[in-house]
Parts: sequence; C-alpha cells; structure tokens
Amino acid sequence: MQSRMSENQASESRSLGDLFGQLANETSTLVRQEVALAKAEVTKNAKEVGKNVGYLAIGGAIAYAALLAVIAGLTLLLAKVMPAWGASLVVGIVVALVGWVLIGKAISALQNADVAPRKTVETLKEDATWMKQQMK
Repeated sequence: MQSRMSENQASESRSLGDLFGQLANETSTLVRQEVALAKAEVTKNAKEVGKNVGYLAIGGAIAYAALLAVIAGLTLLLAKVMPAWGASLVVGIVVALVGWVLIGKAISALQNADVAPRKTVETLKEDATWMKQQMK
C-alpha cells in the first residue's frame, strides 16, 4: 500500500513537472516568435522610411538643378525691368521661402513616421494575458 502511494505521488509529480516543462518550452517558442515578428515589423517600417528618405534626397537634387535653371531665367527676365541686384534679391527671397516650406513639410513627415512594432506590442499583451490564465 505504501509503495502504491509513493508511485502515485511520483507519477503526479512528474506530470506536474512535465506540464511546467511544456509551459516553459511553449513560452520560449512564443518569445522567439514574438522577437522574430518584432524584427520583421521594425525592418519593414525602417525600409519604408529609408526608401522615402532616399526619394527625398534624389528628388531634392533633381529639383535643385531644375530650380537653378529657372532661377537664372527669372533673374535674367526681371533684370530687364529692374537692376540686376534687385532681380536677384527678389528671386532669392521667393526661392528661400519655397525651400523653407518644403523642408518643413519633409521634417514633419519624418517626425510623424511610425516605426514602432505595433502588432508585436499587441500580441505581447495577448501573450501576457494567456500566460496569466495558464498559471491559474
């Protein structure tokens, strides 16, 4: 009778140990999957921001070259009705204002870019809730 009780206790002990081992194993797998999801999400968001920064730089360089030609033309045109220094000053001020607006918009868009792994944060919250329920 004594040996039978010892066997039952050992069997229950192993089952509980197995359950905790399985929980630890599943938790480890879950954490690895969450880390992989976070990496994928951050990489995707960073690539999107990087691509847009690249477009901004290339577009800015091309627009700058075109703008220089237009500015030269406007300055020469205005120089026919006013002194050359006045024409250069007027065109320079207008171009500076346009540049200021464009740079402000680009900086604002980059500051508002969302690179946080929102999906991962949400699933981590769900995982924490699940783990609490499993521990009950």
